[in-house]
Amino acid sequence: MTDRKTELAANLERVEQRIAGACAAAGRDRDEVTLIVVTKTYPASDVRLLAELGVREVAENRDQDAAPKAAACADLDLTWHFVGQLQTNKARSVAGYADLVQSVDRPKLVTSLSSAAQRAGRALGCLVQVALDAEAGGRGDRGGVAPDGVEELAGLIEAAPGLSLGGVMTVAPLSGTYAGRPAAAFERLAEISTSLRAAWPAATMVSAGMSGDLEHAVAAGATHVRVGSAVLGVRPALG
Repeated sequence: MTDRKTELAANLERVEQRIAGACAAAGRDRDEVTLIVVTKTYPASDVRLLAELGVREVAENRDQDAAPKAAACADLDLTWHFVGQLQTNKARSVAGYADLVQSVDRPKLVTSLSSAAQRAGRALGCLVQVALDAEAGGRGDRGGVAPDGVEELAGLIEAAPGLSLGGVMTVAPLSGTYAGRPAAAFERLAEISTSLRAAWPAATMVSAGMSGDLEHAVAAGATHVRVGSAVLGVRPALG
C-alpha cells in the first residue's frame, strides 16, 4: 500500500475500534451504527483510497468542493451526504450528486430541493437538521431548525415530490443550554427522533457525533456518525 493508504487504513481501524467499543458499552450491535467519512478539504484521490479500504459513505459540506469531487469519483459505489449549510441557489447542483442532504432546516430549502430533485430525475433523502442552540421558532448559529419546528418541516419534506424524510441530524452546539454537554445534546436529539418516528416510522436515521464525541452519540442511539479528522487527519485552515 502507499504511505497515504496505510495511514488511512490505520486511522480507520482506530475509529472502528472506538465505534465498536462504544456500541459494546451501550449494549448495541456494531451493525446498528454506520460510519460516514467527512472528506471536506481532502482530494478525490483520498476518496478513492477510502473506497478501496471499504468506505461506502462519504460527506461534504461545501458544494464548490463537493460537486467536482463527486464527479471525479462517479465510477465508485458511494453514497454521498451533504452536511453543510445549504443556500437555495446551490440546491440544483447538490441534487445532482448527493444521495442525502442532512442539513435541511427551512421550508424554502425544501421547495428548492424538491424542484431540483424532480428536474434531475433523482430521489433525494433529507434529514431535518435540529439546532439545539436555537430559540423557539429560530435557527441555530450553524444552521438547523429549533426543536419546536422539526415536525412541521418534516411534514413538508415528506409531502414534497422527489424528497423523502430520512430522520434527524444535529451538531453538538457551541452555545446555549447544551454547550459543552454533547451527551445531553444527543440524548435530546434521540427524544426528538422518537417523536418524529411516531408520525413517520420510516424516519429512522439519527445522524450525530463527530471525531471528538462519537462515543456520546452512539450511547444516545445515533445510527450514523460523521467522522472527518480522526480518519483523514487534521484539516488545513481554509483560506
